[in-house]
Formats: sequence, structure tokens, C-alpha cells
Amino acid sequence: MLPKKNRLRKKKDFERVFKEGKNARGTVLYFKILETKEPSSRIGFIVSKKISPKATERNKIRRRMKESVRAALDMLKNSWDIIIIASPQIKKSSFEEIRRDTEKTFKNINNV
Repeated sequence: MLPKKNRLRKKKDFERVFKEGKNARGTVLYFKILETKEPSSRIGFIVSKKISPKATERNKIRRRMKESVRAALDMLKNSWDIIIIASPQIKKSSFEEIRRDTEKTFKNINNV
């Protein structure tokens, strides 16, 4: 589980990232990123019903996404607000693919 300080939770924060943020795309994940002046990076997750109509499957995907981010969180140098959106291909992906995709994108974010 992500520490509380690293969670993006408020609707206004999500809207701000969607409106002002830049796009980054991995193979199974889509990232909206916005640099902030917060003391730490905050991350939100979206797994829509288009991915799966079953809540248990969506929650499993969300847990995998959160764990991959938790493991790679210290790779981020600056403070960012990030929304990670699952693409439909994620249902067929292993946890290892999700983790690699997250790490690769975080490395690219640092170069922005």
C-alpha cells in the first residue's frame, strides 16, 4: 500500500492533472503527469469498467498497479502528481510487465 502522503485523492487534484498535465504512455499503462511544489509525489489510479465489469478484477489490477508504483516510487527525483490509467491490454499482462512498464515510464518522467 502507498503511504498516505503519496496518494492523490481529491477530485480537484485529479481534474487539475487532467487539465494541465502532460501525457506519457507505457505499453499497458497511460500516465498523466504534472510537476508540483508538494513535498512528495502523489499518485492516483484509474481502472475503468471498460477494463472489466467485475469489481474484483478491477481491484486486482489496481493492487498490482499500486505495488509496482510503491516499489519504484523512489525513482522519481522531483515532486509530481501522477494519474495512472490502465489500458485494456493490462488484463493479459503479468505483474512483471506492469512493474517494468512503471519503472520505464518513471525513468522517462525524470528526463522531462
